[in-house]
Amino acid sequence: MATQTPDGLYVVLLSIHGLIRGHDLELGRDSDTGGQTLYVVELARALGRHPAVARVDLVTRLIDDPAVGPDYAQPIEDIGDTARIVRIPAGPPDYIRKELLWDHMDGMADTLAEFLRQQDKLPDLFHSHYADAGYVGTRLAKLFGRPLVHTGHSLGRVKRMRLLAAGMERDAIEARYAMRRRIDAEEETLSTAELVVASTHNEITEQYELYDCYHPANMTIIPPGVDLGRFHPPKGDETETPLYADVARFLRDPEKPMVLAIARPDERKNLPALVHAFGENRKLREKANLVIVPGTREDLTTMDSGQQDVLKDLLVAVDIHDLYGSAAIPKSVFEVPLMYRIAAATEGVFVNPALTEPFGLTLLEAAASGLPIVATHDGGPSDIISNCDNGRLIDPLDTKDIGDALLDILTHPKTWKKMRDNGVKNVARHYSWEAHVETYLEKAGPLIGKGHVERATRRRGSVYADRAVFADLDLALAGDGDALKELVALLRRERKTCAFGVATGRPLESALRVIRRHGIPAPDILITALGTEIHYGRELVADDWWAGHIDHQWNPRKVRRLMAKLEGVAPQPKEQQSPFKVSYFYDAAKAPRIEDIQTLLYQAELSVNLVVSFGQFLDILPARASKGLALRYAAHQYDIPLERILVAGGSGADVDMMRGNTLAVIVTDRHDDELGGLSDLDRVFVPQRHNAGGVLEAIETFDFMGEIKFPEPKPAEEPDAEAAEAP
Repeated sequence: MATQTPDGLYVVLLSIHGLIRGHDLELGRDSDTGGQTLYVVELARALGRHPAVARVDLVTRLIDDPAVGPDYAQPIEDIGDTARIVRIPAGPPDYIRKELLWDHMDGMADTLAEFLRQQDKLPDLFHSHYADAGYVGTRLAKLFGRPLVHTGHSLGRVKRMRLLAAGMERDAIEARYAMRRRIDAEEETLSTAELVVASTHNEITEQYELYDCYHPANMTIIPPGVDLGRFHPPKGDETETPLYADVARFLRDPEKPMVLAIARPDERKNLPALVHAFGENRKLREKANLVIVPGTREDLTTMDSGQQDVLKDLLVAVDIHDLYGSAAIPKSVFEVPLMYRIAAATEGVFVNPALTEPFGLTLLEAAASGLPIVATHDGGPSDIISNCDNGRLIDPLDTKDIGDALLDILTHPKTWKKMRDNGVKNVARHYSWEAHVETYLEKAGPLIGKGHVERATRRRGSVYADRAVFADLDLALAGDGDALKELVALLRRERKTCAFGVATGRPLESALRVIRRHGIPAPDILITALGTEIHYGRELVADDWWAGHIDHQWNPRKVRRLMAKLEGVAPQPKEQQSPFKVSYFYDAAKAPRIEDIQTLLYQAELSVNLVVSFGQFLDILPARASKGLALRYAAHQYDIPLERILVAGGSGADVDMMRGNTLAVIVTDRHDDELGGLSDLDRVFVPQRHNAGGVLEAIETFDFMGEIKFPEPKPAEEPDAEAAEAP
């Protein structure tokens, strides 16, 4: 039974939902039994082992439901000498998903308060995990005058963006996920918490910063721990295991060092780029084998379309570079810790080439297993490599950079050994549960005994952004560096109420290069390839529904076949093409008129949209695709009225974004002939300045970050009398 020493700390951890017990955690049973449940149990145990802590109570909901078994109906479960799980009834006895618990949280707070009053001392500290626990913890912290620490694990605003990206309607999101109540609870928790624990700098700046009640001084970074009992360097028998044999059958020389990647088959994980990086580097191919573990699959054809596309791209890349005998993509690897050790035994390297990586737990697991690491410079890996000094950061969009970094480590044994040793040593130092608890108590200790002071926080009327600025990348954002810095600063200050979108003709990778080169903040909505691709947030969540929508009657092969017969049009380079965009250089002196090309395509029963921009580029898209259509779809998903969107552009590709009910600003006069009289429209502003300076001028003119001054309709002009009388 859990005991208490008189002088130690009494910590109460709150994790209300999910199935929590001290053994055989049901991870992955449903969306409520994810990594958080393991995290809080491991944290409770680790805190309980620390000599400064007398008692840890992990409080969760009591569930008396035969469908899930009797373990969750025990009021008290010891999980260590000084740690226990305490289950408090709340609402119905059955196991229900967390979104249905909100009406019962006040009752749980009251019941738990009474339980705590019956203990021999009150808690020194509350630590809530997730929004529902934050709701309860806020009430307890105020009631008892004790400090509150909070860990969000996932945040409502971020989840809402992901659900919108998946094509879910906002009303359905609210009905299914009680999102408004969740975000309100998160805001209140952030206004109350004395300390908020995040895993990375990226989590703070790109997620918590979205909240009204975000207080930078209260944020701290304490990465989760790694179970060093499971993840450790090789013992020497790894090459004698069935898993090694299963992987080795794909490889001509399995004793070569392994370049290992483990990630789910997701576009953002950028796995095909790793294959190209390996295949393009002759010395790397000679030196090593490539092993990619893209999750578990039984039948590729039964997977969802996004996963199928990634796996097909992987297999095609292997074929392009003829990597048979040098690359393995096994269908399943259930013993992940062993896979790391096998790669380490071959003196290999672990690589994470993701476009963005919020944290990178696999990097820690690999490092603890004795593998040097190579990882994207975007997101959490920079923190890990800075702390561990055990690898290289790479540009995930530069395959040469990826290949060179891998080869450099593999061809220098002293470097490899130093990185291996640093990784094993520094993961234990910085990322073990013991290290986590030491940092935790160092940060939380000064809060003990302090009375809680509630902060007065001004809240806006809506929990979501109520306006947005959409800008073309090359015309509206590039071209005036000083003005861009001023605009970026303004958008950062206003990001809680004003969403930021980029709409460009560039493909995704090209757009990301320009965004990073100019220091442009990650947009909330990124429309690329002339409206044929939509991604959300820093994590680049792809809107799969949009892709399916615009695919209607799209036949790019037939388009290319017809266009090949025309003079004055030539295909643009491969990197400018995409699945829903066929792009050409257009020479008006030699080519047919655009109207005639449109007629030709119509006569061939092709449903397409033609876009001419900068006087020399012709893009052919599905009929349902354009910048303007993509913007309107995204605006609907975000519930932002078109009247409260400012669009900045200046070429023919921007016309349908700038027409209609949006506010618009023409940021360049170089392509007036393509803008079709836009400057005469009521809601289109023509500034004195160009590029980002023009955007700033429009924001000021419209008072766009304030009340928003809508232009008065222009009076209709009388027709010219003489022209009217002409025959």
